[in-house]
Amino acid sequence: QVQLVESGGGLVQAGGSLRLSCAASGRTFSGYPMGWFRQVPGIEREFLAAISWSGGITYYADSAKGRFTISRDNAKNTVYLQMNSLKPEDTAVYYCAARHSGSYYYIRNNDYDYWGQGTQVTVSS
Repeated sequence: QVQLVESGGGLVQAGGSLRLSCAASGRTFSGYPMGWFRQVPGIEREFLAAISWSGGITYYADSAKGRFTISRDNAKNTVYLQMNSLKPEDTAVYYCAARHSGSYYYIRNNDYDYWGQGTQVTVSS
């Protein structure tokens, strides 16, 4: 079983930055591909970014490309999402997710086995 805990959300002005963290329990975190998603009420959870278990491969949705950066520190069992140039439309609950195996990156909700509880990001105009 893997537990994921997100942190780093909050209120920020448009144009600002936030760095989200996702701390994972479990001895084999380094073997898990990871992803970040976000959700607003009434809309399906949206994929943002994914990273392979080694960190050597990353992939971004168009909405995240050029502004968001996913990274991981396997020694700290943590994955990060650096978000720059934030816009009001980035307001959402942000979730990290882990897949128990795989050597690549994954972009669908049902590709992932474990989810965090989410952290709220609010961007004011």
